[in-house]
Formats: sequence, C-alpha cells, structure tokens
Amino acid sequence: MTPTTPETQPVTKAPVDESLLLAQLGRTLEETDFPTLGEKYEGKVRDCYTKDGRRTLVVSDRLSAFDVVLGTIPFKGQVLNQMAAHWFDLTADLVPNHVIGVPDPTVMVAVECQLLPVEFVMRAYITGVTSTSIWTHYKNGARSFCGHELPDGMKKNQRLPKALLTPSTKAERGQHDEPVSEAEVLRRGTVSARDWAEAREVGDGGCVLVRPDQHVAWRGEAMPSDCLALIDHIRGATS
Repeated sequence: MTPTTPETQPVTKAPVDESLLLAQLGRTLEETDFPTLGEKYEGKVRDCYTKDGRRTLVVSDRLSAFDVVLGTIPFKGQVLNQMAAHWFDLTADLVPNHVIGVPDPTVMVAVECQLLPVEFVMRAYITGVTSTSIWTHYKNGARSFCGHELPDGMKKNQRLPKALLTPSTKAERGQHDEPVSEAEVLRRGTVSARDWAEAREVGDGGCVLVRPDQHVAWRGEAMPSDCLALIDHIRGATS
C-alpha cells in the first residue's frame, strides 16, 4: 500500500467559497436591535428577546474566547444555531428541550424557562489550557477537581477512568465561570437538592466528549413547568 504524503493527499475544498467569506467580512452580524421581539438581553454570542412566554435567540457572529468577545467571523452565527438545532432534534426523545422552531438560520424560538444558574459540564478526558481546566489543576498538583478524586500518573488528554460531572457557575458577560463541586453548589444554595438531583440525570448522558457543557432549566408556562429541559445549546460549539 502506497503511503500517503502531503504531496499525495487529496485537496479538500472549503464548504464555502473563499471569495464569499472575504466579501462577508464587512457584513458580519455583530449586534441586533428588534424591540418588537421583547425585552433584550445581550450575551457573549446570543442576543435574546423575551415576550409572552417565548424567547427568541438571535445567534450573532461574535467570537467569544475565555469569556471575552474578540471579534466576528462570517456565518458563525448560522453554523452555531444550526448545530444546536440539529442536536436538539436528535435528542428530543431522550430529554425535553425548549425549542419551538428555527425560522431563520441564525434564529431559534424557544419556550422561556427559568435557568438553573449552573453549567453541567461532563468531562471524559483530562485536558484543557485555561486556569480553570481540569488539566491545569492536575499538573499543578491538585488531585481533586470539583469534588472528584483523581489518580496519580495521568497524562494530558488521557481518558478519565469514568466520565465526570464537573459543574461551573454561570457568569455574566465579562466575568469568568468558576468550577465548583456538587457539595459547594448545594452549600451555596445555588440550586435546591431536588433540582440538582433531577438536573444531574439530564446532564449526565455518559457522552464520550472532552467538554460538553449543558444548560438546564425549568420549563415555562407554555409547557409543563414541573419538568426540566435542556436549553441554549447541546453538544456543539458555544463561543
């Protein structure tokens, strides 16, 4: 069998023509203003409008890294929104979600929910580069992360003995999320013990992914309010 070299590898064309991307650089969706959609909340990437029990999420082209908005990228909002819609659709039979419809590539209409102020982060591998990552803590000598004990001798990007639920706080724009343990979440009263137990079942899907973070909320008046649902995004890029 002839080995593949850089010279013999097939050339893969970009899914979007480069000239189109260049033309779009000056037309990215950086901000929105739709007062008729309701009260506006501007997140790092999504502009959310709430009215009459519905939330309209407009996914901008803003690029967020380490909780800072760095700029915009053409079509990023469309890709982000359609990835979210794809996974919400595929998992709808496993867990409820807030989606009502996707009327535009950059827009998702959803039931307005009461957010549980914790991100449910499932980690299957010990990796990361930020100051809050599991690998950074481990290489600096920590053998406990978010309440989970870690064995000695692990290497970066190694698979963990089992997938771990490592919660983090939900910071406002410009602030940093904070990794916390289950005990700390309950001690602070961030969520009740009952809500935590139910949300943990929603968030713990046994996914073999590096760091999927999931947002969980109580569903609003338009749907049964006594059940939890996934909101915002699932198993996709968030920034």
